[in-house]
Amino acid sequence: MGEYSDFRSDTVTRPTENMRKAMAEAVVGDDVLGDDPTVQELESLAAEKMGKEAALFVPSGTMANSIAIKAWTRELDEVIVEERAHLYNMESTHMTFIARVLPRPIPSNRGAMDPEEVEKNIRKPSVHIPRTSLICVENTHNNWSGAVVPMENLEAIRKIANNHDIKIHFDGARIFNASAASGIPVKEYAAIGDSIMFCLSKGLSAPVGSLLTGPKEFIDFARRVRKALGGGMRQVGVLAAPGIIALTEMVDRLNEDHKRAKKLALDIAELPGISLNPDHVQTNIIIFGFNHPKISIPEFLTKLKDRKILALATSEGRIRFVTHKDINDKDIEKAVSAFREILG
Repeated sequence: MGEYSDFRSDTVTRPTENMRKAMAEAVVGDDVLGDDPTVQELESLAAEKMGKEAALFVPSGTMANSIAIKAWTRELDEVIVEERAHLYNMESTHMTFIARVLPRPIPSNRGAMDPEEVEKNIRKPSVHIPRTSLICVENTHNNWSGAVVPMENLEAIRKIANNHDIKIHFDGARIFNASAASGIPVKEYAAIGDSIMFCLSKGLSAPVGSLLTGPKEFIDFARRVRKALGGGMRQVGVLAAPGIIALTEMVDRLNEDHKRAKKLALDIAELPGISLNPDHVQTNIIIFGFNHPKISIPEFLTKLKDRKILALATSEGRIRFVTHKDINDKDIEKAVSAFREILG
């Protein structure tokens, strides 16, 4: 985007020079035939980092979540989700379209569902009632401004799932951000889920791709579902290679993004029209209410764009800023200056 400061998402990160070099030099094979060595290396690395038996490289996080829900459920089942979960609200209804299951949304405290409420909503099947076969959790929680869901909450839900013989799928699109912010190793988070997916193409800066990890039998079936969804890729080592760089070189810098997000939140929180608690900014996502007496959200975003700053409005009528590798301290200063100039 040239001179623009692009806060729309951490998906806009550009690959590093090491990633570009790795792409150019990648050894490739046909991944559908199972002989792309670079993909195999990435999948082995991902499984090891998550403490799972196996992993599957897929084009997107949405596909990973779609495959996991399809693999863990049967048609006519019900799946417990948090009411603002990404896979429920922002993934084009794949739960009903692909898996043909009914989502049962549960309210939460910034992404942390009440374990008692979760247990109350687990249902046994009858001619009238679907079977609850899966619980989905998300960490960090995108729509709760990148909130880190507490481990004790996740452990309580895991215990309930065990008691009822129900699987858990973990949407860990930004699980490395959660780990960076909390200090809890990703393997401990991943242990909560029977499966866990994470994205390479967000804060980790790879150009494309996500990994779904879990038991070998589950991943074997997931590979079939990936093929059925059109996700079978051929000489895809050129995309897996930057994923390896993402996991080996980009994880340790994530707290830089968190610090910049916190600074931006603190500097704009008291400006007219902004409703924002900086304490709620734990990682790299800032989502705030906007109710200015003279400027609408579209007008505000246009004024920011005129000043070479890009951001997004959410479907809930709020504004979203995300920090990432390609946002530096000067970008933060530029954004703060623009906010003050526009809002007074």
